[in-house]
Amino acid sequence: MSAAPPAAAGGFAWQPDEAFRAAANWQAFLRAERLPDYPALARRAAAEPEWFWDALIRFLGVRFVVPYSRVLDLSGGIEWPKWCVGGTTNATLSCLDRHVESARRDHPALVWESEDGQVRTWTYAQLHAETCRLAGALAQRGLRAGDAVGVYMPMMPETAAAFLALARLGCIVLPLFSGFGAAAIATRLNDGNAVAAITVDACLRRGKVVPMKAILDEAAREVPTLRHVVVAQRHAGDAPMQAGRDAWWHDLVRDHAPAFPAAALDAEAPLLIVYTSGTTGRPKGTVHTHCGFTVKTGEDFLLCFDLKPSDRMLWMTDMGWLVGPIQILAATLAGATLVMAEGTPDYPQPARLWRLIEAHRVSFLGLSPTIARIMLRHGDEGVARHDLASLRAVASTGEPWDPQSWNWVFEKVLGRRGPLMNYSGGTEMGGLVATNVLYPIKPASFFGPIPGTGADIVDAEGRSVATGEVGELVMRAACIGTTRGLWRDPERYLDSYWRRIPGMWVHGDWASRDADGCWHIHGRSDDTIKIAGKRTGPAEIEALVLATKRVTDAAAVAVPDPTKGSAVVCAVVAAPGETAGAALADALAAAVVAGLGAPFRPGRVVFVSELPKTRNMKTMRRVVRAALTGEPAGDLTALVNPEAVDELRRALAG
Repeated sequence: MSAAPPAAAGGFAWQPDEAFRAAANWQAFLRAERLPDYPALARRAAAEPEWFWDALIRFLGVRFVVPYSRVLDLSGGIEWPKWCVGGTTNATLSCLDRHVESARRDHPALVWESEDGQVRTWTYAQLHAETCRLAGALAQRGLRAGDAVGVYMPMMPETAAAFLALARLGCIVLPLFSGFGAAAIATRLNDGNAVAAITVDACLRRGKVVPMKAILDEAAREVPTLRHVVVAQRHAGDAPMQAGRDAWWHDLVRDHAPAFPAAALDAEAPLLIVYTSGTTGRPKGTVHTHCGFTVKTGEDFLLCFDLKPSDRMLWMTDMGWLVGPIQILAATLAGATLVMAEGTPDYPQPARLWRLIEAHRVSFLGLSPTIARIMLRHGDEGVARHDLASLRAVASTGEPWDPQSWNWVFEKVLGRRGPLMNYSGGTEMGGLVATNVLYPIKPASFFGPIPGTGADIVDAEGRSVATGEVGELVMRAACIGTTRGLWRDPERYLDSYWRRIPGMWVHGDWASRDADGCWHIHGRSDDTIKIAGKRTGPAEIEALVLATKRVTDAAAVAVPDPTKGSAVVCAVVAAPGETAGAALADALAAAVVAGLGAPFRPGRVVFVSELPKTRNMKTMRRVVRAALTGEPAGDLTALVNPEAVDELRRALAG
């Protein structure tokens, strides 16, 4: 990596000052390893990956019962690395035990606010005690290391305790989206051969009671391996219970001690299987291990995002998205406070997210560009009414930013006080490939690859592309956080990530780097729009449409065209006060032409009330494309709003 660009270079919205640099966690790592600067670290990490990962493990204080003899073994090929060879560990040793053995034990670990305003706080000592009680209760019921257990819960303190208790036992956690229906739950529980599940009686979502236990019961009828169901009381406590299988959490843990030894596991023992939707076939089960998930999360959050013990982190998400388990592990690894909130950021008040930041003194906020656009719809008034001075940093992921939304968050929400860090990563990566670190930030960009990933931008033959050219985002190195194959499907793993360009992990995103060294994501490579020999990503078209401020959401896709080969179609959500119709469609098309040229004029603009979204609020462009072409849309179980698909089809038919 080159040195940081000069402060006078154009286009940078935020510049780290010397005080920020000096206090950054990366700087502490550099001092510990006696390295002069970050470029020196990047060079040595590329040349000596075993040194880098070993140094990082030591810096993070990741605990091992039996030390590893070698941090990385590539004898099976870059596709199948072995990590922390010979070592035994347990993620909870680094996230709980080291804190309760220190003065940190009385520091708040979790603060939770329900949709209806209840607030609960657990210290590290309380989280450790509840984790151990549940682990002991589950062990008494016969659960053991290697058993797969579904976690079908909203974000609440018991969800963190369930995740950590299963990890402490050595069980494999199967996180399930709290909005899933029975069929999607059954598919994942069956794929993992789950023997147990943990859920709640019910939860609130936008004012409605969601009977989660009843939904799980429906799924369980199709899961013959399921022997145990544990139910935490969140709502009325009147869920139907099946004798011999089901137990209330509070009854189960009542007589168990607040101490339970962590199972000493092989460092590469699976910690969790996180499912990501495929375009066809069953969902892909990504496998993350005790050593891999802990170390990569530490690199990403403690170093790249500069998460500190003094931080209070809020990232409104769900256990079914990788960020759900990651934020539990990240906050506890750092010794920070995780602020959890039931429900959505704009209900019951449009400005709920800003009120939560003010009320709980949130210093680190995570959000997706889609959430930013949702909050932007509600305007500046809600932001202005709340004191957001506690915020020092914002991190984002999920999909490419549009400049308007990025600048709004940076200016209005963060007040230009700190970095708005965009990053590229994924469920299969266990975290980040590239992000901002100690460098200036341009809107909607990030500065370069993360050490240890070998991230690069290449052409179809694997050659690094020139400045300004768009190429595939890849990894040239084995990374400790990457999935250990796909659950029970090694060939699909190789086909999905390693065989497109042999010797490189192909992430599936288009990216480019500019003259100042900043990297930009242009969307999924399978979403590429190529018209009349010219190629662009949907995000570029969508940004032009959104910049008119006449729509609040947009999805651009390409469909077959007999003349140009492909034609652009945009599905959009009209802004309040705008009339969906030909005049608005013409105005949006004109904006695209002004920005990209006549070949990219949308052949059609379709108006809907909402776009199909995944549980992590990514727009499902392939669903839009499938509706236009009549092709199968593939796996739809990750949709948070399946009704949007029917509306889209009706709009297209009309």
